[in-house]
Amino acid sequence: MSDLYQMLGVERNASQDEIKRAYRKLAREMHPDVNPDPKVQDRFKEVTAAYEVLSDPEKRSQYDRGGDGFSGFGGGFGGFSDIMDAFFGGGGTPRGPRPRMRQGQDALIRTTIDLAEACFGTTREIGVETAVICEVCGGDGCASGTSPRTCEICKGRGEIQQVTRSFIGQVMTTRPCGSCQGFGTTIPQPCRECSGEGRVRARRTVEVKIPAGVETGNRMQLSGQGEVGPGGGPAGDLFVEFIVEEHDFLIREGDDLHVSVNIPMTGAALGTSVTVQTLDGDVELTIKPGTQSGAVIPIRGKGMTRLRGGGRGELFAHIDVEVPTKLSKEEEQILKKFAELRGEKSLASQVRKSSDSGLFSKFKEAFRS
Repeated sequence: MSDLYQMLGVERNASQDEIKRAYRKLAREMHPDVNPDPKVQDRFKEVTAAYEVLSDPEKRSQYDRGGDGFSGFGGGFGGFSDIMDAFFGGGGTPRGPRPRMRQGQDALIRTTIDLAEACFGTTREIGVETAVICEVCGGDGCASGTSPRTCEICKGRGEIQQVTRSFIGQVMTTRPCGSCQGFGTTIPQPCRECSGEGRVRARRTVEVKIPAGVETGNRMQLSGQGEVGPGGGPAGDLFVEFIVEEHDFLIREGDDLHVSVNIPMTGAALGTSVTVQTLDGDVELTIKPGTQSGAVIPIRGKGMTRLRGGGRGELFAHIDVEVPTKLSKEEEQILKKFAELRGEKSLASQVRKSSDSGLFSKFKEAFRS
């Protein structure tokens, strides 16, 4: 018996891709539709037989161990699977009917929560409109008392085959059956409620436990709460995306919060205490004498709950010292006297360029209105 590797012109350690390419090249040269020479036809039969063995890992292993490797080989020009595997990367083995019951798709909904709910967590009942199983037919899509029937066109295979001629001879192609859409069965009397789909659209309520610390864009996955699949198939997952509303005066930055606190000029100079509203309630904040505008005072543990790891971030109070824009004559005289006492002979100060960028500028814009 001739060496099968030599027939295809490949080495004994050739990969499956190399064997496939070698056979493809020879088939184009030797097929009867291309070269009708009887000697070439006989040669093509041998090449096809060699490919039948070497393209099958089990037969190739048997051949490499000294066997003939031709068990079960039918001869001729090779089956449809041989040609299709070499030229189109797939075999001719029928895929069979596809199931009517299939996995459902995932669903996504968005819900808006306020900053306090995002900080401490909450429970929401959210309305969801998705596909649910049809209660009339139980998901099989058939009217009461009926059942699916085997397709008369494809005889339950879900696909039909068609033979065409090409330069390599007769080629058999397989496509889904148009009568049953590849299911292998038909539904002669569909359920009137779902029109044979096995599912219907319905609105339901889902209870969602929102964890503390979520941010805008965070998503929660609820397994099996998505769309029910066709034919009453298992449901996909439901994803809930959170949108956290902006607070009236608190600005969030990760796990920290920021607030702008306005104090009068005298309070900044002499020191005072102010009430700051937080998500936990009012907090008394001590302003030390001589506090400058732009100072930042941290309030520990009054920020956002950390989504992972627990604990709380900080609340940063940004001090904005208010300078009076209008003075009475008495107030003006008092301030001038104050300047004299401080040895401030000239009220002019050195002009320098200041930066209005950075985090505090956000507070200016947020609270300017």
